[in-house]
Amino acid sequence: TYLLTLRSKSPGGNGFWLVDLLEDPLPGVGTYEDFNTIDWVREKSKDRDRHREITNKSRQSTVALLRSLSDAFSGWLLMLLVGLMAGALAGGIDIAAHWLTDLKGGVCLIGFWFNHEHCCWTSNETTFQERDRCPQWQSWAELIVGNSEGAFAYIVNYLMYIFWALLFAFLAVILVRAFAPYACGSGIPEIKTILSGFIIRGYLGKWTLITKTITLVLAVSSGLSLGKEGPLVHVACCCANILCHLFTKYRKNEAKRREVLSAAAAVGVSVAFGAPIGGVLFSLEEVSYYFPLKTLWRSFFAALVAAFTLRSINPFGNSRLVLFYVEFHAPWHLIELAPFILLGIFGGLWGALFIRANIAWCRRRKTTRLGHYPVIEVLVVAALTALIAYPNSYTRMSGSELISELFNDCSLLDSSQLCGYKQPVNVSETGVGNSLADRPAGEGLYTALWQLALALIFKMLITVITFGMKVPSGLFIPSMAVGAIAGRLLGVGMEQLAYYNHDWLIFRGWCSPGADCITPGLYAMVGAAACLGGVTRMTVSLVVIMFELTGGLEYIVPLMAATMTSKWVADAFGREGIYEAHIRLNGYPFLEAKEEFEHSSLAVDVMRPRRGDPALAVLTQDSMTVEEVEVTTHYSGFPVVVSQESQRLVGFVLRRDLLISIDNARKRQDGVVSTSQVVFTEHAPTQPPEAPPPLRLRGIMDLSPFTVTDHTPMDITVDIFRKLGLRQYLEWEGVVKNFTGKKRVPWEKGWEPLPRCAAIVSASALFCSRAAGEPRQFWQEVKPRHKRQAGKFN
Repeated sequence: TYLLTLRSKSPGGNGFWLVDLLEDPLPGVGTYEDFNTIDWVREKSKDRDRHREITNKSRQSTVALLRSLSDAFSGWLLMLLVGLMAGALAGGIDIAAHWLTDLKGGVCLIGFWFNHEHCCWTSNETTFQERDRCPQWQSWAELIVGNSEGAFAYIVNYLMYIFWALLFAFLAVILVRAFAPYACGSGIPEIKTILSGFIIRGYLGKWTLITKTITLVLAVSSGLSLGKEGPLVHVACCCANILCHLFTKYRKNEAKRREVLSAAAAVGVSVAFGAPIGGVLFSLEEVSYYFPLKTLWRSFFAALVAAFTLRSINPFGNSRLVLFYVEFHAPWHLIELAPFILLGIFGGLWGALFIRANIAWCRRRKTTRLGHYPVIEVLVVAALTALIAYPNSYTRMSGSELISELFNDCSLLDSSQLCGYKQPVNVSETGVGNSLADRPAGEGLYTALWQLALALIFKMLITVITFGMKVPSGLFIPSMAVGAIAGRLLGVGMEQLAYYNHDWLIFRGWCSPGADCITPGLYAMVGAAACLGGVTRMTVSLVVIMFELTGGLEYIVPLMAATMTSKWVADAFGREGIYEAHIRLNGYPFLEAKEEFEHSSLAVDVMRPRRGDPALAVLTQDSMTVEEVEVTTHYSGFPVVVSQESQRLVGFVLRRDLLISIDNARKRQDGVVSTSQVVFTEHAPTQPPEAPPPLRLRGIMDLSPFTVTDHTPMDITVDIFRKLGLRQYLEWEGVVKNFTGKKRVPWEKGWEPLPRCAAIVSASALFCSRAAGEPRQFWQEVKPRHKRQAGKFN
């Protein structure tokens, strides 16, 4: 075919070389400017050339062989370092966040660095009934007024809680604004965009890592409705990006670096939840754009190292890796699939509603004066959150504590308010060991249910305006908290329904009087998965994360049913998850692989130039001067043709490479002036004796740019960009002519292809058009502007 013929003319003869590289590449050539997409094809070609050179040299000497082995092992060593660094940082973040969260309620007298739990662990005066109280831990009211009871003490504690919340929130937003603006938000939308091949300089840098690590602790400790799990993915990717600079193979190749970043995303989820397998699946399903099998193995290894590091630090103090360990004794019954599916419906509705409300609020923040005052916004939301959250014990506690409380299965020795059942007269008749039968709800449980209902409304509303503020903010824990509250409420309702109506048809045969039938904690777990799935649209990875997170391996089927239901329901209102919605809101260039292209337009609809625009700016292979080339360099790249009259395509050259090469030639090569001829051929044409020496730039030219006809369907065009990771490709008119100029049918014997280089279909045209200064969405760009008849255009 024409394309293969074009490629076979490139140097090498026996392979499909894409770029005629310089023998001594110039510094900067082949690199990318900020906010540009990488050329995956060129990066992979560079890596193949590098690997081929190392392999050939390894056969020549022992030293070269050792270098080859070192190069092969460097990827595994890098994964080891990423896992160790991310695990250590995650452990430190967990410990610091727990300590600062408890600092809002009081301080430990025997050591201010102890949080509430560890302070009372060291006490010999702690009772089992009041194991969260000990003389060594004193509230701020006890320290200030010497009394922990009464209205005045309550007001003092209330005010101190608000003070610390405002202080932590203020420090978080000020540090982000002053040192690393990229440290705000979740980071996952930007990570997805970077992994798709976009360049955002500084987003994964050392200042972003330091600032995000510190401010993440402060933001979580302030009591805002956010989590640290999503931002830990960003932290892990920062670690990977910094460590990549230690290895030449990854420092000089953007595509190879993205393989490491894909593994780092798995590490982030592994240390966030203690779920290494779920982290690998999360990277594969949700984040990564390019995920070869080699990356899968290395992701698994890095997640394993990170999980082991976190377990060694033991930040939760329970000698377990999982965040919410559950010990449910009663198996689930087939009838319970109905309420599980109901929770899935709730999760899907909540996910769709949350995405629309949050995007609307974030759009308002971007387009109004509200976005000009990020510090005031954070302080107002933090004050509002603390003011409303303190009176309710379930909103006062951190998100992780709340979820752990909701997942808890009540036993005889449990003092939680959620376990405020009426105690049976004879325990031995209704329960065995710690496993209790279903019991009637007591006054304490009814109070807890009212508080949970209010907490559900509060969490649903406050999370909408919190996510997206200029502080590190994750969405996993708030979404799980909403689902866990709804699930616990439904679980208690089902439990009481079974207790009072065990003779109903749906309960008869499996729920006899005095049996342990319903487990409310299981409903909370399923609800958490449903709401998180509705918001993020994760499926397989979410189920694996949930059973790794809780240790509830036998409850996979309920989790699967709720997760799939929530995805189906949420997709009915829109196929975008929260991260894709934020990518679109911010105008990042990202082609979503999950999205189907439904328009029937052609490649000509997004080509540049459009009909009526000036002709396409091109470079000729041997008839332009340095001055003429520099005049046209306000475009990103140029097709190189034989001449202005004969628009036969020779190759494609990038503006950045062109300018760097010209500037370097002026510094190193004598006689290069504005009138010097720029040559893209192997042999320079004959010139007059008085002419300055030519500037040969064939080495920076892509000799085989991808080419399509103007009538290529847009769905095929989008697939090519997605699967090959191209920055642009050239469009040519599907016409051939013989040497007399007469038009004939393409590819007949004796006729030659004539790529007229009609236009450039650019990746940026698929995302948005920035020609007018304002982004216009791709879906508006490709709408057909008029009907076309077959064969109307040649």
